[in-house]
Amino acid sequence: MKIPTFRPLLIAGLAITVAGCSSSAPAVVSTPIENIDTMPLKVTDLTETELKGWGGADLVSDTIPGMSVQKAYSEIIKNTKGKKVIVAVIDSGVDIEHEDLDGVIWTNEDEVPGNNKDDDNNGYVDDIHGWNFLGDAVKENMEYVRIYKKLKPKYNGIPASAVKPENKEEFDLYMSAKAEYEKEYNEALGLKNQYEGILQQLKMAHDAVSTKLGKEDYTLEELQAMKAETEEMKQYKGFLFQVMSNVEGNIPDAIAQLNEAIDYFSGRLDSHFNLELDGRAIVGDDVNDINDTNYGNNDVTGPTPDKEDIKHGTHVAGIIAAERNNNRGINGVAHNVEIMPIRAVPDGDEYDKDIALAIRYAVDNGASIINTSFGKYFSTHPEWVIDAIQYAEKNDVLVVNAAGNEGLDLDQKRVYPNDQTPEDPKEIANNVLTVGALNYTYGSNMIASFSNYGASNVDVFAPGTQIWSTTPNNEYEFMQGTSMAAPAVTGVAAVIRSLYPKLSARQVKKVIMDGGLSSSATVVLGGDPSNTKNFGQLSTSGKMANMYNALILADKLSR
Repeated sequence: MKIPTFRPLLIAGLAITVAGCSSSAPAVVSTPIENIDTMPLKVTDLTETELKGWGGADLVSDTIPGMSVQKAYSEIIKNTKGKKVIVAVIDSGVDIEHEDLDGVIWTNEDEVPGNNKDDDNNGYVDDIHGWNFLGDAVKENMEYVRIYKKLKPKYNGIPASAVKPENKEEFDLYMSAKAEYEKEYNEALGLKNQYEGILQQLKMAHDAVSTKLGKEDYTLEELQAMKAETEEMKQYKGFLFQVMSNVEGNIPDAIAQLNEAIDYFSGRLDSHFNLELDGRAIVGDDVNDINDTNYGNNDVTGPTPDKEDIKHGTHVAGIIAAERNNNRGINGVAHNVEIMPIRAVPDGDEYDKDIALAIRYAVDNGASIINTSFGKYFSTHPEWVIDAIQYAEKNDVLVVNAAGNEGLDLDQKRVYPNDQTPEDPKEIANNVLTVGALNYTYGSNMIASFSNYGASNVDVFAPGTQIWSTTPNNEYEFMQGTSMAAPAVTGVAAVIRSLYPKLSARQVKKVIMDGGLSSSATVVLGGDPSNTKNFGQLSTSGKMANMYNALILADKLSR
């Protein structure tokens, strides 16, 4: 890849102190990363090793825009262990038996395993490693689909002029949900049909060319050298050349990618947009009653034997705290951490009730940080989640939240959950840190093309493109999204809370934001070259998270 030139990157000068330490960490004498505008740029492709670890790389020594995690461990943390920190991962579930996670899973010591009793009287029976608020449910509708289904019998075919004043707000919600459903459904159906057509053509062309060449894994050079005697073969060759010039790998790889895309959109049509689906029925609770809490189970790995539905949560957990230096897999950002898995995010949109109760469960059971890598743009009971966030704030628990993956300005479009709205920039609580996603290149493409942003509604950016982490059944994969950026920052927060336990959630949030690296680069937003803005105007801090600098600030603040 070619990395465009970028304007100077700076961090405000940070004062350093070497006075007697009042925390569990030794005095920090390192110098903050600053004035890095003169450093050389990496203009070559990342190696596989660099790509797998780029989130922890250092901008100065590696010329890769990671969070300086390795630098922080080697120069600041060293052998300092700190205090054990519990991090709740509210997500799709976590593979607690994974080889790189089994040693960092939280255990409820006050609960006796398997006795079918609520030994610690927290309202959850046998919650040894967390709680599963979804029970055996996996597939779900999007929230706007649920709203559309619920209100359709009441408003279908009724003109706005016939709606009573007291029903106008509900009618407007119905129309908005209906429009979103129709747009997303038609887009998914159209893309599925388009990819199926391309796949059919690709297979025909590939079969013909692979037969002629005597191999399926031919290269672009071999394709170019092949003589095409017939008009049909010329068309096949031209089509395959176009495909191979625009995808990574060979034609079998392209076929696999197309099949994956078709499966994805087929799955969305079968579940997310399926008006006949009642995914919640198997759970058995009343989703509109926040006091109906007797539901779910203790199976945080979920009901599917292949564990495919908990890939997202397992990946998130690994970014935060995969066992460091165990000679396998990856190193999570944080050491001395216990992951508390809370299953509350289905394949589809989460329910506000589950999220509110999950946050409260995390707080009540000792988590000091909660990772929330999910979000939606419609909500039926946002007040329940707001109350839960404020409950976390009162108990000094930090919530690290993913900004979302639609390339939107959150100062113009409300997302749930968040700590403020486009209409009212005043935060509902001071313990929420919302994270956008960075790409591994600087300059105009330094913001991930999918990442949401917002000068008021996003706080900081962190690595979120092509992140290598744990997936179920002792596997590892690349995934991307602000869902990956949030746990990177959660890991930084966990290290700070471990080494500097006297710092409040609000202070941890502050040092992460203040300790970031700023940039004056003009960046492309939403993958649209015509939509550009100065990087510093895309978040409250105007910065990208940096663990090395955050620790220096934390040390100063803790004295």
